Amino acid sequence: RWCGRVPGRNPRHPTRSSLPETGREGPDKMRFCMISIFYPPYSFGGDAIYLHRLCTQLVAAGHEVDVIHCADSFHMFTRKVDAAAFPPRPGITVHKLESGVGVLSPLLSHQTGLPVLTWRKIAAILASKKFDVIHYHNVSLFGPGVLAIDPPHPAVRLYTAHEHWLVCPMNVLWKNNDRACDRPTCVSCTIRSGRPPQWWRYTNMLERAARHVDLFLTPSQSCRENHRNRGFAREMSVLPYFLPEPAAEVAGNATTPPPRPYFLFVGRLEKIKGVQEILHHFRGDGDYDLVIVGGGLYEGQLREQAKGMSRVRFTGWLNLDEIASYYRHSLAVVVPSITNETFGIVVIEAFAWRKPVIVHDLGALPELVEENGAGFVYHTQDELRGHLDRLAGDQGLSRELGERGFSAFQQKWSPEPHLRLYHEYIRSVQERKFGAGPAPD
Repeated sequence: RWCGRVPGRNPRHPTRSSLPETGREGPDKMRFCMISIFYPPYSFGGDAIYLHRLCTQLVAAGHEVDVIHCADSFHMFTRKVDAAAFPPRPGITVHKLESGVGVLSPLLSHQTGLPVLTWRKIAAILASKKFDVIHYHNVSLFGPGVLAIDPPHPAVRLYTAHEHWLVCPMNVLWKNNDRACDRPTCVSCTIRSGRPPQWWRYTNMLERAARHVDLFLTPSQSCRENHRNRGFAREMSVLPYFLPEPAAEVAGNATTPPPRPYFLFVGRLEKIKGVQEILHHFRGDGDYDLVIVGGGLYEGQLREQAKGMSRVRFTGWLNLDEIASYYRHSLAVVVPSITNETFGIVVIEAFAWRKPVIVHDLGALPELVEENGAGFVYHTQDELRGHLDRLAGDQGLSRELGERGFSAFQQKWSPEPHLRLYHEYIRSVQERKFGAGPAPD
């Protein structure tokens, strides 16, 4: 009965007076509950940073936010937590789940698809307040069963597919730990990638759990198409990521830039990010360099491959102020990912700093560039080399493309348009699920 309703009132047809009023100019104060295995500082990657920014923006707009996350899942990968990087924010109540048995909890969820050791705590939190919106994010190590924990009060229930977990046991459509997935062979792929198969994926568990979600969201058209093409039957709507404008988030003056012109890579150093595919363009003499900002499991191999390349510089992990300085003084940002990215936060970061991008023709990356002309898309290494040479030789073009990117950033990927669309989706679910019209006084 883990997926049954939490004891208490749970009306199937709530009255309008039980719902928050949303006017034309924006919603009144609402209570949000965000559910994700990762939340800063217990987090990796862009999905958790996006969630942190969304919570911060909602609180700044007057809403109340609770976050449920799983420290056990984070500790499967590392014990290191940099709490100072993400100090507590007034208005955000964080519920850190720890089972007492460490990694056994997420391992059980991975294999069974059920939040075996956390469902009671999650259910109790959902019952502790009258949440208006329950928003699921990365729930891979809770399992799909977390979607079926019903709150005792009516709520809009959203799910954002930050990765391809709904259709891929490896989350990122990366096949056999070697290449982008061309067609599903999931059992052999998981075994070759060093993970145990998830047999619940061959039942109707995910389909049943998904019925509890009112609206599925994806960050890009590409991500939506990948889910559709791989058999996910529910309709999905696009809600792109956003960033605060740089001046409001960082000073950008903390680092002295390299003296020579350089292209910039920012991100986790993993094989799927594709840095190894572009290093040869910076071998020997040349007029421009490559600066690699980030760290990760593949960093050692990349440093070994770049030995003797004086035009390649690794910085390791940097804080926001330091990264901002590298953005500001670069020729352009290169995003050579060799898997299906669901978005490209680095791309809109570059646009926010008025920098063009050069992206690999795969996943969501091309759609971020082609719709505004703020950079180049390459399919072959020869095309990439041509784009590098062109931008290095014409800094006026670099500035022009960067301004296009900044204009697109303000219109599409800054907080205001993101929150406007987010609230429109919430209103549409409210009207469909509970009936249209304002709540009576």
